Amino acid sequence: MNNTISSGTRFLSVMSLNLRFGLAEDGPNNWIHRKISFMPLLSTFENDFYAFQEANDFQIDFLSDLLPDYNYIGRRQPAPAYWQHNIIFYNKSWKCVYCNHFYLSSTPNMPSRFRGSKWPRQCTLGIFNNGLQNLIIVNTHFDFSSDVQVKSAKLIRKRLRRHSKKGPIILMGDFNATPDSGCYNEFTSKVDAYPKFFDAFNNSAIRTCHRFSGKNKGEAIDWILYSGNLIIDNSQVITSKFSGRYPSDHYPLIASFVFPSPI
Repeated sequence: MNNTISSGTRFLSVMSLNLRFGLAEDGPNNWIHRKISFMPLLSTFENDFYAFQEANDFQIDFLSDLLPDYNYIGRRQPAPAYWQHNIIFYNKSWKCVYCNHFYLSSTPNMPSRFRGSKWPRQCTLGIFNNGLQNLIIVNTHFDFSSDVQVKSAKLIRKRLRRHSKKGPIILMGDFNATPDSGCYNEFTSKVDAYPKFFDAFNNSAIRTCHRFSGKNKGEAIDWILYSGNLIIDNSQVITSKFSGRYPSDHYPLIASFVFPSPI
C-alpha cells in the first residue's frame, strides 16, 4: 500500500492504531521492548496518514524520528507527563490548512470530560490539501460509558458539520464500542445523521483489541469510517508481529481509498 503517497494523487491510504500508552507496566510487552516493531511496521505499510491514540510525548518523538517525511498535529503543549494524545501524522505532500483539537465534553475548548467519563477524552481534526483535493481527517478515543460515547459521537458530528462541505471525511480511532453500539449507530445509521458515515470494513466484526495475545479474540472497538466523495479500495487488519513483537495490544487497521475522477 505504498503506491499512494504522491502529490496530486487520486489514491489515499490511512492507518489507525491505539499505541498502548508507553507508561503502562506491561512486562515483556512494555514500550521499551516493543518499540522495535514500529520501523518494520511503518516501512511495510506506508500511508498518507497515521492516526495514533494513547500517544505519550516520548512515543510521539520516537515516531516522528521514524517518519521524517511527515508532519503531525494533535499534541497538547504543555501537557502532563502521563498525557495520552491523539496524533495525526501526515505525509508532507499534504498541507494542513486547518487544525482543531477539542475535548469530548460539554466544554470542548478546555481540558474537561463529560459527566460519567472516566478520563478526559479528546478529538483531533485536521483539514488537508494536496494541491488538488481537500480532505478532513479525524482521530479520536472514546471513553467506556455508552451514554458518554453517544454524546461524544454527537459532538464530533456537530463539529464536522462546520466543515463537511470542505471535502470528504475519514474518521478513525479507538471507540471502546462495537458496531452494534449506540455511538456506531449515531455515526452510520441515525436517520438525521449528517455527515453520515460508512464503515471501511463493511460493518464486519473485526476483533482489533487482542491484549498482546495475537489471537482473534477481544472486541471490534477500532474503526475507520468515511463520508463524502470517496470510494473504498481495500481494508485490512494487520495481525502480524514485527521484529518478533506486536506493536500494541490493538491491531493496526489500514484502509485505502480512491477519489473519483473529476467529470
